[in-house]
Amino acid sequence: MVTRSVTYRKQAELISSSDQAMSIANGVEALKKMAAVKGDRTYKNGKKRKSTEQSVEIVMHLGIDPRHADQMVRGALSLPKGLGKSRVVIAFCEGDLAEKAIAAGAAEAGGDELVKKIQDGWLDFDVAIAHPSMMGKVGKLGRVLGPQGKMPSPKAGTVTPDVETAAKEFSMGRLEYRNDAGGNIHLPVGKIGFPVEDLKENIEAVISHITSAKPTATKGQYIKRICISATRTPSVTIDAAA
Repeated sequence: MVTRSVTYRKQAELISSSDQAMSIANGVEALKKMAAVKGDRTYKNGKKRKSTEQSVEIVMHLGIDPRHADQMVRGALSLPKGLGKSRVVIAFCEGDLAEKAIAAGAAEAGGDELVKKIQDGWLDFDVAIAHPSMMGKVGKLGRVLGPQGKMPSPKAGTVTPDVETAAKEFSMGRLEYRNDAGGNIHLPVGKIGFPVEDLKENIEAVISHITSAKPTATKGQYIKRICISATRTPSVTIDAAA
């Protein structure tokens, strides 16, 4: 039997049922109310834990069969209101392109030296982009970057000849996504401190984008359920049509 914390139970009391679908605006309001419930954030020695602003995430359960490649849902999108923070981007490119990528927001850019740095264990970045001509070298990093979801891919928009634009967009919050083994898409949509309208606009943008990305091979109901939650709250079910 799962044991819930006192804080979690207090938060859950604020919503009649996590399975009862709400409009996006009402769902965001519910998350804000739950996130405002403060728990005991102290360690056993009495030292206070550092408080961090909670992120808001959307999970979409899709009617796809992840075992079939032609039903995979994968790509990238930019949120209209951003994520509230910049992302650390690196770029595999050389010469003038490397200089342009750095100017556009990439933390690091290069070829062989950047590949070696990652092979030696450096992974302090969020997104890796690459020029197509570099993929012969970047391919050696598949076992390192693949499991972390950081391997550059044309489908995700991270393998592109326009490295400069990609570096700018991803450093400002452009997101890569792909369905998991259960047919779910998980994406952050902002911080709990965002205004309701900003979170609503970001959530609507994600729903619209994933809806338009429906694989042609998928049959029946495509979007089965949509939930949103904050870092330390229960989730609530969203009715995108409400």
